[in-house]
Amino acid sequence: MALSDLLYPDNPKRKQELIHLHQELLDCMSTNFHATNELVGVLNEHLGCTITPIEMRESSTVKENCEIIIQVMSEIQHQVQKIDSDMKEKLEPVLYQKLYDIKEPELEKIAIAQRVFSIIFGEATSTAAMVAIKLLGSNHLTLTVSKLIGLLAQIGASVLGGVSITIIGLGLEMILHAILGAVERSQLLTAVRSYEKHLAEFKAASEKYQCAIHEVTSLVRQQVQ
Repeated sequence: MALSDLLYPDNPKRKQELIHLHQELLDCMSTNFHATNELVGVLNEHLGCTITPIEMRESSTVKENCEIIIQVMSEIQHQVQKIDSDMKEKLEPVLYQKLYDIKEPELEKIAIAQRVFSIIFGEATSTAAMVAIKLLGSNHLTLTVSKLIGLLAQIGASVLGGVSITIIGLGLEMILHAILGAVERSQLLTAVRSYEKHLAEFKAASEKYQCAIHEVTSLVRQQVQ
């Protein structure tokens, strides 16, 4: 009896479900890599950061690719925290508080940020200040990055975390052979159901993450036109 028959004895049509799940994950991860690189480009160009762009590695496992994107997301978080620290250090407390006051006009916030960047870099564009304000004031982006990091870690530790992303082309039986070392056959169906749950949460968080980045990058493109 084939391994896929052991996994789905009552429904032959679901033999491809695991492949579809894996492909959905890879597509979602690929989009996240692209969105992250967009944000990295903005940070490097306008805020003087030196974050290295990332790319999915076809010869690596799901877990290893998760770790790649987690690392750069953590670096983005670090850079945003550094911007906040610079603002807090170089501004009077009243001006610093204005940056986070939702009632304060955004143009005023940008002017304050530009003043700080002029001190740091010697000169600063309004685009750089606008990016900083969007990043500092975007609880949406901050929360989605944190959420996505957590979900990526869960997926990397899941039953398919150790599977190479290229194994998708080899068929269901090869995927099952690859993961049987991680769990007993009797536990495999439960593991796949857990994977489905992680993937559903991951897709939802990814959409929010991509929208938050798009908001920042769209404003930058409008600013420089």
